[in-house]
Amino acid sequence: MKKQTVEPKKAASKRKPSKAKKLACVDLFCGCGGMSLGFMKAGFDVKAGFELWDPAISVYKANFKHPIIKQDLSDLDEAIPKIAKYKPDLIVGGPPCQDFSTAGHQDESRGRAILSIYYSQIVSAVRPKYFVMENVANIRKSQAFPEVLANFKKSGYGITQRVLDAAFCGVPQTRKRMFVIGALGAKDDFLGEELDRALAKKPMSIYDYLGNSLGTEYYFRVPTNYTRRAVFSIYEPSMTIRAVDRPIPSGYKGNANDSAPLSAARCLTPKERSYIQTFPKSFKFSGCKTDQNQMIGNAVPVNLAKFVGAALSRYIHANDKGEVNASR
Repeated sequence: MKKQTVEPKKAASKRKPSKAKKLACVDLFCGCGGMSLGFMKAGFDVKAGFELWDPAISVYKANFKHPIIKQDLSDLDEAIPKIAKYKPDLIVGGPPCQDFSTAGHQDESRGRAILSIYYSQIVSAVRPKYFVMENVANIRKSQAFPEVLANFKKSGYGITQRVLDAAFCGVPQTRKRMFVIGALGAKDDFLGEELDRALAKKPMSIYDYLGNSLGTEYYFRVPTNYTRRAVFSIYEPSMTIRAVDRPIPSGYKGNANDSAPLSAARCLTPKERSYIQTFPKSFKFSGCKTDQNQMIGNAVPVNLAKFVGAALSRYIHANDKGEVNASR
């Protein structure tokens, strides 16, 4: 009988298992990059940003190594092939929301409201496995929103809808935003439990996040009318950082609900406002003060984007079978 040879056992490899490949992501209506940076921090590989406004493009270029493409995203015939070229597993984006905003005109005839529909058409055409759309909470009442959802559903996406308050998501700011998150072939509300479980128990104050680094305990924010308070404390979440900011007007004489006398407060600088949007101190802004305030106020807070991205990443790692982009 032939003698059986026994092979010696191989020594266990000391090499650490390789990390899963990062999912490719593109950011539409990316502005200066709040959503891009947040999803990068959550572990996604952002391949490109798409934006039309030159001041934001300049800032994005100064802060990211991947390209930003100047593109009118309402030109679907031109935009879709450019986006599809990156073969994204995930498309994220915050179509301009001023037409839906309670701080804006709430007039969908002004034109920008339709950009959310274009976003849904781009996603439906490119068909990434996942998408994330951010907008103001008021979009739920818009005429465009049912069409947006119908486009996603028709393309086979399971949808999670959540209005998140940034103050419970690692941002020192009261800022309620609607997130519509989709996954091909998933059940509706597939990410809801993951998002809800990660919410903080209490809102984050400016002091919780920045300590005394602003050098003031009180700051001024121009109210929509003078019957409202305008002086706030760092020991509470910031009011929503808006796209416009003005010096203390001579007509404002104080309000009974102000946190301190007007003399104790000062306006925040654009850079300080960017900290409350959770941009890092190393993030470089340029352009005139008006442009900086606009791009900072319109940005998705970095940590809010990271919060959503991290929840999606946990879901993918728990449920995905390695079939990213299998639909294409």
